[in-house]
Amino acid sequence: MPAWLKDAIFYEIYPQSFYDSNGDGIGDINGITQKLDYVKSLGFNAIWLNPCFLSPFMDAGYDVADYKAVAPRYGTNEDLYNLFSEAHKRGMHVILDLVPGHTSDEHDWFVNSKTAEGSEHNDTYIWTKSVWDRPEGFSWVAGLAERDGSYLINFFNSQPALNYGFADVTDPSWQMPYTHPICQANFDRMLDVMRFWLDRGCDGFRVDMADSLVKNDRGKRATASLWHKARRMLDKDYPEAVLVSEWCNANRAINLAGFHCDFVLCHPGTINQLGFRNKVDGENKSYFCKTAHQSAEHMLERYLNDYQVSKGNGYMSIISGNHDNERISWTLDESELRLAYTFIFTMPGVPFMYYGDEIGMKYLPQKSKEGGYHRTGSRTPMQWDKNAINLGFSTADVLELYLDVDRSENAPTVSEQIDDPDSLLNFVRSLTQLRHDNEDLQADAEFEVLVCDLSGVLCYRRGNLAVAINPTAVTQMMHMNIGEKIFEVGFATNQGQIALLEPQTAVVFKLK
Repeated sequence: MPAWLKDAIFYEIYPQSFYDSNGDGIGDINGITQKLDYVKSLGFNAIWLNPCFLSPFMDAGYDVADYKAVAPRYGTNEDLYNLFSEAHKRGMHVILDLVPGHTSDEHDWFVNSKTAEGSEHNDTYIWTKSVWDRPEGFSWVAGLAERDGSYLINFFNSQPALNYGFADVTDPSWQMPYTHPICQANFDRMLDVMRFWLDRGCDGFRVDMADSLVKNDRGKRATASLWHKARRMLDKDYPEAVLVSEWCNANRAINLAGFHCDFVLCHPGTINQLGFRNKVDGENKSYFCKTAHQSAEHMLERYLNDYQVSKGNGYMSIISGNHDNERISWTLDESELRLAYTFIFTMPGVPFMYYGDEIGMKYLPQKSKEGGYHRTGSRTPMQWDKNAINLGFSTADVLELYLDVDRSENAPTVSEQIDDPDSLLNFVRSLTQLRHDNEDLQADAEFEVLVCDLSGVLCYRRGNLAVAINPTAVTQMMHMNIGEKIFEVGFATNQGQIALLEPQTAVVFKLK
């Protein structure tokens, strides 16, 4: 396990929306480099960079046309190497987004694979024997290539699935077993991509749709065998590099496949969904909503199971949000965000924060851009300066912007919050400092739920510290001596063995 993960706090950057350094209306890598001091000043010591590779951007870069080339809109490979170097000078790490399950249909591998006469890449993708085949149970495209066959896709039609074979071969005429040398060689191409970037300063990868590789793989053991191959390579040649999975199944991702971290995504029954984004028939039922008034038991149920089965082998990663979900401020107001953020940064594992969540950027529903659809509203430009053109994101004309900024009067900005000690931004800064200063709040310190009842109060132990949260709008009692307080949101008082937690309070205290 890379030692730096223990105290890592990640900041996710969507490159086209962070900072435009050359005035063309779209964020770029040099813009990220220019803002490294800002990211570090908030207490984030690691960055997850969404895809920045050559792409036609039918899915915002998750359709890769060349894994070893930076998209010109973002700059050059040398710009990315420089970002790695500058981050390392500041004691920071940078991981890239790896998309191994599919490529763009403009990737040279696919362009060659779809030709009638065939090529060395004939079996790089999954083709049926005939264009008339309609493979049941799969998403497929037919009639758009010279080659006589239909090809499988993973998501959009422009994302043909790479061929890692089948765990259960049901039609040998076109399906290969995942152990076939061709399928193994296809995964070796991904290992080559990983080595390319690791050799140039990358610190690891967040893996998109990590469970999507081998088809007909019900238990995911075949897919896991490929990731173990990657993990063995890292352990041998790049022991400080990390693998973070988009899987949301800790037992499979960490125990079975060997990932260092697994995201808790916004899937039904997860903390991300039940705690932060739980709207039911238009009513906010999120645990951290002050009017929900419910036990945290349901929110924690799946998490506690995943935590127990993966403990000691890897880390669960709770995220404030990402590029695929409505922003956390969509359902939580600022006072509720402060409690949710306290929770995120004091729980086990490696926390992630999405750019702009530190200032409470809003989810802005709008017309789809580059395959974003409803997700587009969470991908708007970072809001730097209230008094600058385009809120400081870009000097370009508004019509040239990748996406428009929040034009509302109450749009939050860094400039308004950075010098305000009571701002959300500085609250996030205080939380990251608290975590860095206390090993008992870091990734692998002991964790135990102490109080979780119908009042809504949640209290958990981290080593010799404990965190108590009352997200409700009324004062609650907790039968426990809270000891010496080292961090507090709202107010908590201690009367013998009874602690009074005023509305919307979170307190971190030392255990006696």
